[in-house]
Amino acid sequence: MALFVGGQLVLVIAIVPTLRGAHREQLRAIARRFGWASLAALAVLIVTGSALASHDHLWDTTTLQVKLGLVVAAGALILWHMRSPQRHALEGLVFVVSLAIVWLGLALAHGPLPFD
Repeated sequence: MALFVGGQLVLVIAIVPTLRGAHREQLRAIARRFGWASLAALAVLIVTGSALASHDHLWDTTTLQVKLGLVVAAGALILWHMRSPQRHALEGLVFVVSLAIVWLGLALAHGPLPFD
């Protein structure tokens, strides 16, 4: 999750302001690579999260179901943004969804669960 959320912050705070304008193609290349890295990170989170949910018997909790829905939404938003990079609002949506995923993950790990 550090790559996923932290990388978004690095892109927004450091890379985009530095490369905006004349270096548009470099910015697109970096963002495209980050998008693929984000999808890979999501895949790892799905595998490890599934194992943890099975171990802790969390599959029937509403909190986990909401979190899984947000993970799917984040993946879809990343793919959409990779195909339509000019839609900058998608960047903000991915970030907000990412923060919600982190919050729900922490709630699952430390309880009490917000929806259950």
